[in-house]
Amino acid sequence: MGAYPNTLLLRRHFAHPKVKTLSFYIFQLYQIRFYCHQSSLLRLSSAQTTANLWAGGGGQLHFHGRFQFTELVPFSSFVCFPEFLLFPLPLLTPLLFIFVASYLDSCRRHEVLPNSAVLSWFSEAKVQKSCQEKCNIVVSLNQLKNDDIPPLIDVLLAIDSSDIDAVDILHHGSTSVLNEEHILSLMNAVKLKLRVIELSNTPLKDFLWDLCNVGLPCHVLKLRSNNIQKLDMVGRFMRLHTLNLDFCTSLTSLQKDCFFCMPNLTCLSMCETRVANLWTTTEVLAKLPSLLELRFQNCLCCKDTGPCHLSSSEEEKFEDKKAYSNVINIHSYYEEHSFGTVYGTLKTDDSSKVDDPKFSGYLKNQLETLPSLFCNLSAEPKLQNENQASKNVSGTLKKDIWHHPSPICFAKHYREYMIASLPGLAVLDNLPITKKERETSKTIVSEFYEYLPYKHNHKKCVVNILQKREMGTNSTPSRNSSKLKQTYCYGKSQCFFSRSLSAARFGSSMWPILHPVSSFSHISKDENKRLRPRQFEYHPSNSSLMALGTLDGEIVVVNHETGNLVGYNSSVGMSNSVLGLCWLKKYPSKLVAGFDDGCLKLFDVNHMLPKLGGVSSGPDKVNFEDFKQLTSVHANSTDDQFLASGYSKGVALYDISSGRRLQVFTNMHREPINVAKFAHHTPFMFATSSFDKDVKMWDLRERPDNPCYTASSSRGNVMVCFSPDDLYLLVSAIDNEVKQLLAVDGRLQMNFNINSTGSAQNYTRSYYMNGRDYIISGSCDEHVVRICCAQTGRRLRDVYIEGTDSGNSIFVQSLRGDPFRHFNFSVLSTSMRPTSKQEIIKVNLLASS
Repeated sequence: MGAYPNTLLLRRHFAHPKVKTLSFYIFQLYQIRFYCHQSSLLRLSSAQTTANLWAGGGGQLHFHGRFQFTELVPFSSFVCFPEFLLFPLPLLTPLLFIFVASYLDSCRRHEVLPNSAVLSWFSEAKVQKSCQEKCNIVVSLNQLKNDDIPPLIDVLLAIDSSDIDAVDILHHGSTSVLNEEHILSLMNAVKLKLRVIELSNTPLKDFLWDLCNVGLPCHVLKLRSNNIQKLDMVGRFMRLHTLNLDFCTSLTSLQKDCFFCMPNLTCLSMCETRVANLWTTTEVLAKLPSLLELRFQNCLCCKDTGPCHLSSSEEEKFEDKKAYSNVINIHSYYEEHSFGTVYGTLKTDDSSKVDDPKFSGYLKNQLETLPSLFCNLSAEPKLQNENQASKNVSGTLKKDIWHHPSPICFAKHYREYMIASLPGLAVLDNLPITKKERETSKTIVSEFYEYLPYKHNHKKCVVNILQKREMGTNSTPSRNSSKLKQTYCYGKSQCFFSRSLSAARFGSSMWPILHPVSSFSHISKDENKRLRPRQFEYHPSNSSLMALGTLDGEIVVVNHETGNLVGYNSSVGMSNSVLGLCWLKKYPSKLVAGFDDGCLKLFDVNHMLPKLGGVSSGPDKVNFEDFKQLTSVHANSTDDQFLASGYSKGVALYDISSGRRLQVFTNMHREPINVAKFAHHTPFMFATSSFDKDVKMWDLRERPDNPCYTASSSRGNVMVCFSPDDLYLLVSAIDNEVKQLLAVDGRLQMNFNINSTGSAQNYTRSYYMNGRDYIISGSCDEHVVRICCAQTGRRLRDVYIEGTDSGNSIFVQSLRGDPFRHFNFSVLSTSMRPTSKQEIIKVNLLASS
């Protein structure tokens, strides 16, 4: 006993078979209840020396040492401590003493064994108090069972009136035996002294949902490595100042009002999530009035969201810093992260289903495209700003290294956009924001991004614009005059107000409406039948019609406004995919379809069946010679001829009325031709794009071996199309290389500078929208549609296409702008997991979801 002075030792007395191990506190000057294995309760007051105590038979209590007991009270339940413990005897404060006594008494009332871990938490709090430190109780849910919760709740209900300063509740690991309702009750019992809640990699999904929807009065909330797909924290977190969502690799987006009840949130960390949308993310974060520190990637040496200690002391050195959002040196995902735990490239659980190649390959491709990653860590990276190289980003930092970036970090000018959109932000990704950088960011954002359509710089009220339209003015009356400042002729005012209305509605619908248009199983005889679209085209003159070609060889015409089926044709004996569709302008009921086996057919909507799954009526009575390995068809402006192209180096010209193949152009390119497109207003001019990196313009009136001109890309070309007025060519090459050329001579008019992913299979397609005002671009390895101004090249917005099934890997296979509705387009999306699924999704940028 000499090794443990001032310690009461309770140990098993092996001479008696009924003796059990007893563990309890004896405190000087204060009373505590003590439980024996027999039906006895002993209250002791004062202990001066070490004593041996054991229980004997017949309910008698035996002890040695100088004790003074006050009463011996029988009780019916059997309670004892199952293990050997030593407790020191320094003086405890009355309230901490009462907590231990209250816990033991509550265990007796609930007829459960006291948990030794709970007693150790109180012991640690006692040590903190004796050292004049803040007294904190740390509750580890991993050490509790369901039976331990009710007694602990009884104790914590009185925590507000105690001298306990704070309570932290922690849970780590992928397993839990606790009832989720008990956990929430436990947290609510703490009330205002609840400081930190840390739930890492927890399987308690329903509890997380309840937590986000109810809220808690905690100060710090850490939900790292959890399966959260869409953040929607609508509960009341009025005292919360720090939120950590690092390594939530299922998290893809922030809901519109997810931080609505967090007025005091100052620090937010979201490293290595799947958040990618720069526009919706900044829109949500802008609603946080107190946000000061934000990170989507962490500095090499920083554990929290604050400024790096290597640079904060010499902040003035950042004044010469230029734009550096394109520089992201990423620390190896297999090295130790800044919180001291080893993580792999992605942390997921089986239920999240996010181990798809699209996302894991995305970050890998980004690594491959950043040459600075493989440089020595101590070397200063070379900046890749379009205008000029800048000085070392980190100032005094020798290692410009970020760990665990979320996809949003790879957006073009990510840092500048964040700084310009969040004027109250002080620290981003552990780097402080200086006044000079804030000014520079505004300049860069205005140069590369378009805040609202048609150069509108401020959000306006739709009602005010409508009132001005009725008054025939584009401005308010002067204060000193009742006359209107400016009026417009009817034609000009209609265009002006139409664009103003579009800008106003666009600015108020950050979350556009996404609506599938290819689900018609409800009108099929076979309720399990589902269309699998492979190609689609808007009707050129009827704003409500859309034609679909499916992987099963079906031609379907739908009213995409109402969702009603207009016509259906399933050719008997055919199961080949439809790869080419083209409406005829002069014969609006007819369309040409091309199949992957080379078959070409002319269909008439008037002869189609009005329901799915019926007997086919067959195509129009025009027979076309096959074009092997066909990929696209396109008719000229007079609807008398069409071109067919495919996996060959030439194209074929057909007469529509007779079905006769007029001419075959061979060896037009060095590699297969992907697309051949006629001009909109000239029946003789057409353009071809090929994997040989060339785009060529042709004139049917000239010799086919001599193109009018050739324009080249740095990668293989996937797509080419004319602007509606034939002034420009829009060229799309592999991996987001999108350019606009002058149609007259092929000179470069605009390079849209979309970031590449590094994938050689990221096939990109682009089309015009709103006439030729804007372009939309999507790629098959990404689930995003990018919208850019066709005249300035500035990015207007990115729209992320998300599937209806969680965890799906979605990519953009094709897309088209709606020719009748501004800021409307449709996307042919394909998901590969858990099952293959094709769907056409309409996107309305002027209406909010």
